[in-house]
Amino acid sequence: MKRIACLAVAVCSVMNAYAADLLDIYRDALVSDSQFTSARAQLEAGKEKGPQGTANLLPVVNLTGNTTYTRTDASLPSERTFAFNGNNYQVQLTQPLFRWQNWVAYKQGALQVGVAQAQFETAGNDVALRAAQTYFDVLYAEEVLASVQALKSAASEQLQLSKRSFQVGTVTVTDVNEAQSKYDLAAAQEIAAQSDLTIKRAALSLLSGKAPQPLARLRPGVQIAPPLPANIEDWASAAEKNNPAVQAQQLTLEIAKRDVEKARAGHLPTVDLVASYGNSHSGNGSNGTSSLSRNNAIGLQLQVPIYAGGLTQSRVRESLALSDKVAADLETQKRTATQAARQAFVGVTSGIAQVRGYEAAVLSGRSAVDSNKLGYEVGVRINIDVLNAQSSLADTQQKLAKARYDTLIAQLKLKAATGTIDTADIEQINELLAR
Repeated sequence: MKRIACLAVAVCSVMNAYAADLLDIYRDALVSDSQFTSARAQLEAGKEKGPQGTANLLPVVNLTGNTTYTRTDASLPSERTFAFNGNNYQVQLTQPLFRWQNWVAYKQGALQVGVAQAQFETAGNDVALRAAQTYFDVLYAEEVLASVQALKSAASEQLQLSKRSFQVGTVTVTDVNEAQSKYDLAAAQEIAAQSDLTIKRAALSLLSGKAPQPLARLRPGVQIAPPLPANIEDWASAAEKNNPAVQAQQLTLEIAKRDVEKARAGHLPTVDLVASYGNSHSGNGSNGTSSLSRNNAIGLQLQVPIYAGGLTQSRVRESLALSDKVAADLETQKRTATQAARQAFVGVTSGIAQVRGYEAAVLSGRSAVDSNKLGYEVGVRINIDVLNAQSSLADTQQKLAKARYDTLIAQLKLKAATGTIDTADIEQINELLAR
């Protein structure tokens, strides 16, 4: 029993030490995220447009039947009563031979399935981006909190040092007040950072469907690769062609064009093959006899539209206008996709440059803090110089962290804009995390 208890404690310790990574969060989101679950259900519904379009080309079979009870009371030439049942049923098959609108609807069904698949791909891109964004939001909030706590600790040390220096008369009360102000400000920032971290963790938990847990962090000094190809217009062109939202809109335009064709088909005749089988049985009537008949029929049915009050032509004009609208929406979607690709490309390239700049600035900031501390000790710097150097270093560290995470998100946005994001891209970024 004691060994089992020890084993349980060891397992719990391992579980608590385990840090979830980006790939874990992404996989959890694919299962638990309600938006993606909704998109998956929408895809399943959209796939049914194919069978529905095919159904327009297949025969329709209907069974109709009725039973009637009849009672007749006669008074002349003598009083008498007649009562009987009449039963009828008919099976009718109708096979469309020429209904152009049905053929158009069949082709639209295949296009609508394509729209559903493209929309689902867009939802897949979205859940990948949201998983990465919420993951890095938590990491950034953690780094902000750590930076503020380090600043608070440094401000506390400087406050104690200034108080001791004031007691021996080497500094004025102004130095103590400045140190106290910086410490109080850092304490307030710590509370705000802790609250922000709590909110970011709750958002991640909402996405993954799991309780907040430790997360794997970026490895120190990680290098972010620039986009390939290095030409921004290549990415914009790829986005215009391959963006799933653009592809969905292109298919929607094809559907709208076929709506025009379907409306014009209202002017065309229709031909159906109609076959029926019927059975009619009537009970004893006034003459005391019953009847039974069976009817078999097969033939062609032609219907030629002549005049419908202008309805058909009005539907044609309506469909043409809607087709023009969808064409304009397609152009808007193309521009949006290319703009998103350009913004993401610039976000990656400029982000890499910013990371390099902030990395150098952090090194300089640390040197500035050490120099100002030394200068304070020998009397060539005042307390506020040290405090400002510490605050500047904390701010630069936060900006460096944000630049790194924003650059990684921009990488994914660039892939999403061109419709090429997949699990491999998440895995590639996941390799940058420390295990």
